[in-house]
Amino acid sequence: MKYSILLLALVGSIGLTACERQAAAPVVVAVPGPAGATGATGATGDTGSTGNTGNTGNTGSTGSTGETGSTGNTGSTGAAGYDGAKGDTGKAGKTGATGYDGAKGDTGGTVIVVPK
Repeated sequence: MKYSILLLALVGSIGLTACERQAAAPVVVAVPGPAGATGATGATGDTGSTGNTGNTGNTGSTGSTGETGSTGNTGSTGAAGYDGAKGDTGKAGKTGATGYDGAKGDTGGTVIVVPK
């Protein structure tokens, strides 16, 4: 039933549009007449009002990194430091072992010592 009503409406609209014929409306063309005398110059108009102030511009981009600086001069030599405190005296060392007896020497001649 739903499709039959839709089909009947479609066929009816096609039939009505096929039978109706519209005539084209006549076009009216206006033909200008001869030009008249030039009119007087009008008064100067008022000065227009000042426009609104513009918006603030965008912030610029960050600049590039700077060049590396020069190496500094060599520093001065520092003052001589103070002498440190003297350390404690060490303990006495142990007595060494007794040495070996030496070999017996050759018998020599007599030496005379003359006092001066």
